[in-house]
Amino acid sequence: MPDQQEKKPLWQRLGWLLLIWSASVLALGLVAGLLRLFMQAAGMGTP
Repeated sequence: MPDQQEKKPLWQRLGWLLLIWSASVLALGLVAGLLRLFMQAAGMGTP
């Protein structure tokens, strides 16, 4: 039964949370950097 499964330790669950959060922040930064690069290439950058 799924209810009888052992829970993973708190440090392991927090580690996964931190890993997923870090990956999402990194992906968001990468997308923002690419958008900035494309906008500058199109002449839409700041002077």
